[in-house]
Amino acid sequence: MKIICIAANYRSHNEEMNFERPAQPVFFIKPETALLRNNSDFYYPDFSKQIEFETEIVVKICKMGKCVSPKFAHRYYEEIGIGLDITARDIQNDARAKGLPWFLSKGFDSSAPISPVFVPKQRFESVQDIDFSLKINGNVVQSGNTRDMLFSIDEIVSYVSQFVTYKTGDLIFTGTPKGVGPLKIGDFCEAFIGQEKLLEMRVK
Repeated sequence: MKIICIAANYRSHNEEMNFERPAQPVFFIKPETALLRNNSDFYYPDFSKQIEFETEIVVKICKMGKCVSPKFAHRYYEEIGIGLDITARDIQNDARAKGLPWFLSKGFDSSAPISPVFVPKQRFESVQDIDFSLKINGNVVQSGNTRDMLFSIDEIVSYVSQFVTYKTGDLIFTGTPKGVGPLKIGDFCEAFIGQEKLLEMRVK
């Protein structure tokens, strides 16, 4: 099982991070050990002093696929969830400055909390019009809508499949909007699709 993460897929986030708009989807992979399931607590790692949240819509792949055509991409996912791409920003910034890979900053244990429940995509009139948000300690800190993606979910599903064969259960984190920020010990996080809370997490 793979966790595929799309970087720089929201214009607003690219502006806050000073990223250039990519010509194609940019992706990286987290290991399965990065998953944090069942609303479990997140324990602040001792190797970073700047852990940040990135709230993302997550797509669950429903069947094996390779070189998927864009017009058939919608057949490869049936459920939508929400997750956090937790990032050790200080480690990422250091790696970026040195031209090194991001793996240490993105792929560490428990860096990919996901909602215990995924909802059928048929619930949405369009997967490219989904509101989602994150509250920390009761305050909305990040919100977005999938219509603001640079690359749509179907474009992502098709593009990634040109390089990586999908297996049933693979997850795609589809990018984050503006508003990423720090986590600290004691925070209580709640992630929503629309008004429905699907994920909660305490930072310890």
